[in-house]
Amino acid sequence: MWQSLIFYTFGTLAGLFPIANPIGAVPIFYSLTAEDTPRYRLKQARKTAFNVIGVLVAFLFLGKLILGFFGISLGVLRIAGGLIVGHTAWEMITARQRLTTEENQAGVDQEDVSFTPMAVPMISGPGAIGVVISQATQATKWIDYLGCALGIGLLGGLIYLFLKLGEPLIEKLGKTGIGALNRILGFLILAIAVQLIANGTLELLKTAAPNLLK
Repeated sequence: MWQSLIFYTFGTLAGLFPIANPIGAVPIFYSLTAEDTPRYRLKQARKTAFNVIGVLVAFLFLGKLILGFFGISLGVLRIAGGLIVGHTAWEMITARQRLTTEENQAGVDQEDVSFTPMAVPMISGPGAIGVVISQATQATKWIDYLGCALGIGLLGGLIYLFLKLGEPLIEKLGKTGIGALNRILGFLILAIAVQLIANGTLELLKTAAPNLLK
């Protein structure tokens, strides 16, 4: 039982961390809260972490219902998730902005940025949601779901720490260092995307042509 808990906890965290990319969220967060006091910025960091946890836990427990309602198979989900994750990775590798100009301007203009654009769509976006739903389809016991929820909670804790302590990180790494780190993470995420697409394709082949893979 404990092995399953540990497996799902760290498996969920490992799957979510590069896609959520809290490191890449740091410079965006500080640009959106540049006019705020340190105390209010800390409050925004805490609310962002809680919002990310809330969104991902909701999809964790509603994932199977959503798939069943729309009649989506696990293979199709993995391929779709892989394409979305791959798109995110490509934007990171080519140094494209994670938020559009309109989203960034809207974030600057609004007082509370913790839910949108920080939690959604930047950190807990379609790629992270796809990973969580995929984990939910593999979970069979309550201990598995608990492990996934703990993994999401750990991600929330890391997000809070990065957003809280991110200013010295930005100053030390600079824009060049942050960009280089994002490209490295983007390459790893692209590999995850290819693996998701490959697993989804095999899943569909097993269903459509089970004798082909024997």
